[in-house]
Amino acid sequence: MGKFIISARTNGEYQFNLKAGNGQVILSSQGYSLKSSCLNGIESVKTNAADLSKFESKNSSNEKYYFNLKAANGQIIGSSQMYTTEAAKDNGIQSVHTNAPMATVEDETVTVENEKSVLA
Repeated sequence: MGKFIISARTNGEYQFNLKAGNGQVILSSQGYSLKSSCLNGIESVKTNAADLSKFESKNSSNEKYYFNLKAANGQIIGSSQMYTTEAAKDNGIQSVHTNAPMATVEDETVTVENEKSVLA
């Protein structure tokens, strides 16, 4: 089963990565200034990943393949890693489609926030 991991970037923004059951990152978010916005992004991925028409296949300038997952309003809510083959990219889409809707959420920022409050 998949798992969303919430982490903090060095600039203080929050982001999530969706990991497949094997631990591989299959989708990454933008940075969010608020954790609540990051959590809303996760819920949007869970909803939109169920609809294969929300996945947009792309080719990069260096001849690699990737995909974006878009919300109903057209906004990108997650992007994949780069793949060397189109088949691998298609497998990535299928993995997000399968794993995201029922994925659990693990918040790695809770430990960091608790450490900061203890040090203050």
